[in-house]
Amino acid sequence: METTRNRKIDYIEFDSANIEATKEFYQQVFGWSFEDYGPDYTSFSDGRLAGGFRRGETGGSSGPLVVIFVDELEAVEQRVVAAGGVITKARFSFPGGSRFSLPRSGWQ
Repeated sequence: METTRNRKIDYIEFDSANIEATKEFYQQVFGWSFEDYGPDYTSFSDGRLAGGFRRGETGGSSGPLVVIFVDELEAVEQRVVAAGGVITKARFSFPGGSRFSLPRSGWQ
């Protein structure tokens, strides 16, 4: 049975050189709430979409991590490979489930 989240953007992560300042900014400006997972990661909720900030360099070639929810991860892995995609990081567990990584374009 498919969920309403299937094949939709479910989570997004950004780099932040200063997690505390980032949290303060987004809380003051947009009213976002945060939950810390150690000193190098905080998740946010804007009331509609969830995401996070990980400690890392900003600018240059850094960009957001976009997580697309799927109901059947193994089946989607097979579809990625069949469509010519490259899995750059094999499936792994994280708080909330499992995921694998693709290059930014998805298929390079």
